[in-house]
Amino acid sequence: CIVSSERRSRMDMKKRIHLECIVLQVKELVLDNCRSNEGKIEGLTDEFEELEFLSTINVGLTTVAHLPKLKKLKKLELSDNRISGGLEVLADKCPNLTHLNLSGNKIKDLSTIEPLKELGSLKSLDLFNCEVTNLNDLQSEG
Repeated sequence: CIVSSERRSRMDMKKRIHLECIVLQVKELVLDNCRSNEGKIEGLTDEFEELEFLSTINVGLTTVAHLPKLKKLKKLELSDNRISGGLEVLADKCPNLTHLNLSGNKIKDLSTIEPLKELGSLKSLDLFNCEVTNLNDLQSEG
């Protein structure tokens, strides 16, 4: 139930979600390059009970605070947005995350990612192109 890449690049997020599939059966939702509305993903609600994969690459998000509770979500792609904090809500909203991609965001220090320790199932965290990866504490010694 994926809309072709040609069509999805020019439509707004609310319309895109409507076109993807019937809400209660959707397991994967790809919203890459759609525009968020004031940092919110319009149309995404906790009615997406079966959602296991959500991709919101380059949609203009500044926070994940507006995400609904997605208890079955395992993979969350948030790369190339402007997220700089507020990750503590993920443990409550997406408690079963196994993969989280935050590459290309505005994450600058370790205290920002500290709350991710509460995600007991998290196996993969991608912070490529985030300033936090440049900290001396994270660099391997030669």
